[in-house]
Amino acid sequence: MTKGTSAHGKKSKGKNFIRCRRCGKPAYHIRKKKCSSCGFGKTPRMRKYNTNKKKKSNKRI
Repeated sequence: MTKGTSAHGKKSKGKNFIRCRRCGKPAYHIRKKKCSSCGFGKTPRMRKYNTNKKKKSNKRI
């Protein structure tokens, strides 16, 4: 009866994520039927947020 490292080898039985058809990333959840990266299965548009864009700094020259 071990509870340590040897028990972690038994955790790889099931798959939760597979490759997405739209973006190609391995982020499509099988049971939820939607991609966490691009939003395929939830929305017809690509998933994106304005916080991902880098702000331009106002430097004086």
